[in-house]
Amino acid sequence: MDSTNWILAYYQRIIDGTDRVGRWVRMIYEYLIKGLEEGLFFFDTKRANTAIEWMETHCFHVKGPLAPGPLRFEPWQKAFISALYGIIDKDGKRQFWEALLVVGRKDGKSILGSAIADYELRNGGYGSEIYCVAPKLEQADIVYDTTWKMIELDPEYQAEKERCDERDEHNRKTNDQSMLPKIRRGSKSQIEIAGINAIMKRVAFQAKTADGFNPSLCLCDEVAAWPGDRGLKMYEVMKSGMGARAGDALLLSMTTSGYENDGIYDELMKRSTRFLLGDSNEKRLLPVIYMIDNPDSWSDINEIRKSIPQLGKSVSVDYILSEISVAEQSLSKKAEFLCKYCCIKQNSSQAWLNTTDVAKCFSGHPLRFEDFSRCYAVGGLDLSQTTDLTAAICVIEKDGRQHVFAHFWMPSEKIEEAAARDGVPYGAFVARGFLSPSGENFVDYHDVEKWFTDLIEKYKIYPLKVGYDRYSAAYLVQDMSSYGFNMDDVYQGENLTPVINEVDGMIRDGAFECGDNDLLKIHMLNAALKLNNETNRKKLVKISQLQRIDGMAAFLDAMTVRQKWFGEIGGQLQNLKRGEQNESA
Repeated sequence: MDSTNWILAYYQRIIDGTDRVGRWVRMIYEYLIKGLEEGLFFFDTKRANTAIEWMETHCFHVKGPLAPGPLRFEPWQKAFISALYGIIDKDGKRQFWEALLVVGRKDGKSILGSAIADYELRNGGYGSEIYCVAPKLEQADIVYDTTWKMIELDPEYQAEKERCDERDEHNRKTNDQSMLPKIRRGSKSQIEIAGINAIMKRVAFQAKTADGFNPSLCLCDEVAAWPGDRGLKMYEVMKSGMGARAGDALLLSMTTSGYENDGIYDELMKRSTRFLLGDSNEKRLLPVIYMIDNPDSWSDINEIRKSIPQLGKSVSVDYILSEISVAEQSLSKKAEFLCKYCCIKQNSSQAWLNTTDVAKCFSGHPLRFEDFSRCYAVGGLDLSQTTDLTAAICVIEKDGRQHVFAHFWMPSEKIEEAAARDGVPYGAFVARGFLSPSGENFVDYHDVEKWFTDLIEKYKIYPLKVGYDRYSAAYLVQDMSSYGFNMDDVYQGENLTPVINEVDGMIRDGAFECGDNDLLKIHMLNAALKLNNETNRKKLVKISQLQRIDGMAAFLDAMTVRQKWFGEIGGQLQNLKRGEQNESA
């Protein structure tokens, strides 16, 4: 048996430039290598290479010029299979229970999925249940039918079938057929091996009838095309069905990019990119995302290698060049090429900030308003729902750094409920002074107003502009305007792209000091960006529906008015002393 560690071998090919990959693929293999070195998980070479060698022996191409020849995997495929089967936890169980493989068109997703399904069906042990899931049976049939055709081409199956077909002088079959894979056609079609009670089925979206499934392997084909809420529900139904097989079961999603918004693909991409950026407690998700890094270089063949690992192998360079020529003729064809070959979704969502960059902004030392007396500032306010969390921000520049004060309010009767729902220790943040109970069931907007007026009256800090989400409570905006604050409404959409770009660069440069406000840090790390790859514009969104970004929204409101009015108030915002002002002038 081959003793190669294909994860290490593939990573070496990435490092020395033999294989050109994008940032997400590089990051997952860096994570795997580091995890193995640090003992976060372990590698079983025999288990990994047994899977690879079995598939290359018993699985076959079923169409195209390579049919009916056996499969021969490339290093990237061997590394992926090795990660699925060879990486184990301390109990010797499968480390990764969910996996996402994103690759460009023509990269052999379906045949790889069929090989994995075939391996699990015939080697997964007693009672294995394999499901091919898609919105429609026609889509689910692709992997399902390919798997059966692979089985029929296997010489081992053919020999077993010939043995099982032997008859005695009375024309009766004499040999045990329980280990022979068979296919049942019709409305209840399934592939089965009776001797080990193993089955493989294809399933269309039926979230209610899927409740009884107990998958050992669930193949989710082309999840980028799964429609919104129905796709999310189907994924969760199949995932919850694996609970009894934790550590043995695998939920594998394989896809190119697509056009559906706010569905399971966007959800998996946000989870995956957040994990790869280092801000996640995910331990059981394996995301391998082949995607170009620079959409502006979409027609550069070397950039496209990052999203089509089979380029120059099963996918010819001439074919891709001809597709590029077609794409250059119209915007619609270009959008399709970006989506299907570059894996760039026209409206895609990815985690925004990584933990290393965010950590630069949090020194751990408390910020005190008293240290900023007689300074000018800008403010931000997110009060979209007075029944839940409300956030306010004050940004003060001093000594060339932007100091960010953040405060939050929540109805006192909602704190315990919200802590359980969000998984955030709001009680601890109350004790630390970052969160104030306000009202019983509704935030009392007077508490928010007082926080801003205290800046002036108590600390002699002067917000020159306060940005607020236009959906904030009108009465609060009116009262603050009556007090004398210059209020400026901010629409949180793609129009904030220049502000997001500026804030992104400043965070990477460590230009902000947020002290020890860990609640604001949580909101920063919960932030994702929805990218419009046609216009290169973006907007702030949540990583997931259960996570809060109110603090980040208020922060962008403040930075928006800072950018918008900088020509008018920028000099004051620098808070230079008189001598420094003369030097600046």
